[in-house]
Amino acid sequence: MEKRIVVTGLGVITPIGTGVDRFWKAAVKGTNGVRPITSIDVSNHRSKTGGEVLDFTASDYMTEMQIASMGRAGQFAVAAAKMAIDDAKLDLSKVNPYRVGVSMGTTMGEPQILHSAISSYYNNGQSIEGIPSNFARQYPANTIPAAVSRIFGAKGPSTLIPTACAAGNYAFGYAMDQLKMGRLDYVIAGGSDPFAEIAFTGFNRLLATSMDVCRPFDANRSGMVVAEGAGMLIMETLESALARGATIYGEFLGYGLGCDAYDMTIPHPEGAGGILAMERAIANSNIKKTDVDYICAHGTGTKANDKAETTVAKVVLGDHAYNVPMTSVKSMLGHTMGAASAIEAAACLLMMKNNTIIPTINFETPDPDCDIDCVPNVSRDAELTTVISNAYAFGGNTSAIVMKKFKGQ
Repeated sequence: MEKRIVVTGLGVITPIGTGVDRFWKAAVKGTNGVRPITSIDVSNHRSKTGGEVLDFTASDYMTEMQIASMGRAGQFAVAAAKMAIDDAKLDLSKVNPYRVGVSMGTTMGEPQILHSAISSYYNNGQSIEGIPSNFARQYPANTIPAAVSRIFGAKGPSTLIPTACAAGNYAFGYAMDQLKMGRLDYVIAGGSDPFAEIAFTGFNRLLATSMDVCRPFDANRSGMVVAEGAGMLIMETLESALARGATIYGEFLGYGLGCDAYDMTIPHPEGAGGILAMERAIANSNIKKTDVDYICAHGTGTKANDKAETTVAKVVLGDHAYNVPMTSVKSMLGHTMGAASAIEAAACLLMMKNNTIIPTINFETPDPDCDIDCVPNVSRDAELTTVISNAYAFGGNTSAIVMKKFKGQ
């Protein structure tokens, strides 16, 4: 019999709250986490707002020595992993460490470390003397999952998938494959990205950022908002979860990947890559299109993305698309980069658990190009059984995952 994969633990760090309880309460209220930026000087940038995490204290989750060994992305990942492990009531000291893996996604890795090194180099007359001695140990992106593995004693594969804004979904798909093939018993999976001047400047130069808030699917949407955060899940087989009496948030049915290779920064206007990903996710999950109750949109608030994503839903689901609510968590958080789809997966599981759809906030003016039900501004009670979460990225990388409410064996 094919192994069934479930999620038993969640950990999130977001601009509207750190920890599952704080995040969920804020999300249900439709809290806006996009604010004036405080961590960097934005006086010379066209946009001044972002989604910064304000309630995170690294020392609540790790020692000072551990903090000093990693950048902010690593700290986020370790903290979110600890939350997820504790939530799953998983005692890693009692399992085979070689059967515990880490699968993570990121967009930028540790860009703050790179920025600090570059600044030191130029501020010291282009001398390497000013570059911190631990730069080479902290900067490489693979240090993020490595930190999670090291601190929690996971000795299975430690994998980083840097497919930018779709990376969390890719990490979940890889984790699912490892579990289904019997190579691992548990996977700590998710994504992490910190707020960084490099990313903020880059998106500003692309003229892709909103001047204030994020307005997905609104006719007056004007761009995405750079943000930071982390999301981590504990994934294991159903057999394992039942044997240890774990609480099951939901079942991970399958995933689909695509690539339209249309443009480096914008999606195919007819949603070619997104269609591939969603159709493959549905087929691989062995569900019917009419089973889909909800779509968690990539929903960046850019003109091109939201229009294309609406097209994807209508092409794949046909008339059923008009019966399926599709909301954007990014309307509240901004775009947390490689953490986005990881946080959104956690949000989907919480929505199924609580029978509540969190809203797309900042919605005022309908757009005929986005004629879907985006659950504007106010949460909605709804019985959700099967959900899809989309994530798209630069270079045409697309992904979709399918999760289902667990209702027993």
